[in-house]
Amino acid sequence: QENPYLFTYRNSNYSSSPETSNTEEVSQRIYGTNIPCFDRNPSDTVPVSVHNLKPADIRVIAALGDSITAGNGAASKPHDVLDVLTQYRGVSWSVGGNENISTVTTLANILREFNKLLIGYSLGTGKETTENAALNQAVAGNRAEHVPAQVRRLVDLMKNDTKINMETDWKVITVFIGGNDLCDFCKDPVRYSPENYTYNLQIALDMLHREVPRAFVNLVTILPIASLRELHMSQGNGCPKLLMRTLCPCVVNPTNNSNELKKLVYFNKRYQERTRQLVESGRYDTTDDFTVVMQPFLMNVRMPKTQEGLPDSSYFAPDCFHFSQKSHSQAARALWNNMLEPLGKKTDNQQMEDEIVLRCPSEAEPFLRTYKNSNYTYPIQIPVSVNIHRTNYGSQLLCEDRSPSSPPATSVHYLKPADVKVIAALGDSLTAGTGIASDNLLELDTEYRGLSWSIGGDASLESVTTLPNIFREFNVTITGYSTGIGSENDSNAFLNQAVPGAQAEHLPDQARNLLRLMKSDPRIDFNADWKLITVHIGGNDLCNCCKDPVHYSAANFIRRIQETLDILHKQASAVPKAIVSLVGVMDLLPLRQLFVDTQVQCPTYMADYLCSCVLTGEENSTNLTMVRDFTRDYQLGIQRLLESGRYDTHENFTVILQPFLQNPKIPLGQ
Repeated sequence: QENPYLFTYRNSNYSSSPETSNTEEVSQRIYGTNIPCFDRNPSDTVPVSVHNLKPADIRVIAALGDSITAGNGAASKPHDVLDVLTQYRGVSWSVGGNENISTVTTLANILREFNKLLIGYSLGTGKETTENAALNQAVAGNRAEHVPAQVRRLVDLMKNDTKINMETDWKVITVFIGGNDLCDFCKDPVRYSPENYTYNLQIALDMLHREVPRAFVNLVTILPIASLRELHMSQGNGCPKLLMRTLCPCVVNPTNNSNELKKLVYFNKRYQERTRQLVESGRYDTTDDFTVVMQPFLMNVRMPKTQEGLPDSSYFAPDCFHFSQKSHSQAARALWNNMLEPLGKKTDNQQMEDEIVLRCPSEAEPFLRTYKNSNYTYPIQIPVSVNIHRTNYGSQLLCEDRSPSSPPATSVHYLKPADVKVIAALGDSLTAGTGIASDNLLELDTEYRGLSWSIGGDASLESVTTLPNIFREFNVTITGYSTGIGSENDSNAFLNQAVPGAQAEHLPDQARNLLRLMKSDPRIDFNADWKLITVHIGGNDLCNCCKDPVHYSAANFIRRIQETLDILHKQASAVPKAIVSLVGVMDLLPLRQLFVDTQVQCPTYMADYLCSCVLTGEENSTNLTMVRDFTRDYQLGIQRLLESGRYDTHENFTVILQPFLQNPKIPLGQ
């Protein structure tokens, strides 16, 4: 027999130095774990409460995050820095499913010892889009602002998987993010502020809370990343110092005791603190089948050391930044133990070099621990509803009647707000959300689609006022709204098909894309669901009309609007059960005040770039006269088109002119 002995460090040829632990066979053996638990049975009946959830009740496992959860470099051979690009998802600490617990320690492999039917774990290598990635939707290089898009993909994957019953299967979802935010925070402290970090986390968790029943969410606290500096500064460990400075400049580059380093430590602690505040707000404990539990085992983790007291690079991939499989195994053990520890008594200073013995559920404490089964009361605090850039733009809805029609509405002329099940939008940068939450001109290209007036669905009406958030007060199941940031092609844009820079001539293509999305999305019953589609266009046409009056003529503008509405109407068969809000063309001339008044700090040097026909030139110039005439002709042309009755041929479709932007007034300061 080749290996007749119980394995020890010596007969495994194991060494803490990276040069000797280099064979796949040996490395696989040392990463296994013994599970000492006797009771591995599920509940007698499938639990209905997340507070009565045994490990064996878990049917689905998933994970979101960055390259740590993607498994970059986890199983790379020592010094093979290029191989860190390989994503070893099958050995990822929170969701990997390679082999079994005797050789590969991950949360998924631990849970598989309790429930052999567990699904969702990732295998082998590859990106999040590969089939074997399964529900490991972590994306290398992602930051907190990208997690809402990961949630969207994850939810879509689960809803479309025939092996998963969204309503009845219990799910464990682990979220770990923030390393890349801290690595880049010094380049843009506003973008990566603790407030924005938590705001993006809130958007992601809000989506899970809304759309994923029967879920236990592990929110793993970010680790103190400054400890990486010890590895970088240590001599003779073979770490690629130049690469480390490139991967994480804001952590590695500051000098000791510098203000930059103090700010990093402060941001890091604020990330941790605001994460705790978000969870302890109780925001995610409003139903009995969902909770978010903060797992703090990494909160005070130190750099692991060798017996000589030097930073131990064997816990890291060859780039000395990502986790090696050794750390993935330890993180999996620590996460499992955290899940079984009651709130208020969770380990928050797990050290990687310590031996971690797995805890077991007991007869007295058989459940994954939540605030309720821990008898834990969240500390009294000011409710954390993360406000965008420190300002609350929420609203209060005073309407008492929020009920849908009974029987269900069959005519667009008798449609109550609660009857609307799908919301969509077409347009330009105004609807795409360009620059809504930007603090400087460098962020002007960011599309904050989740905050867009007519189609954004970030947070809730309490803190973000948008049309979907108003409609969600009438119908919580409404779908189609956009979240987070990104382009119209990103999954989180959903039915927000507006494109920055778009003109009327681009609108028909947007309408076609919208139709395709609505027809193909399983969340939408295309023929049965009532839809609200908001269309707003014309700003870019007016900004360019003086350069080519023929191309941007009122006749051409109205013709393109008509083509778009015809695509949606098409005798009410293209989009059955739809009400289209066509928002009147905005008069842009009042915006000149912002660029003419020297007391207003608008970037006058960008006037020509932003909207030359409107913002430049003298008050009585030919160009401005043309803009006035075109604006009036656009507005009158739309009015005549809609009053022709062209779109009122069926009971299930209409187009309504909403003129509130046609004569805007610029708000005056004090």
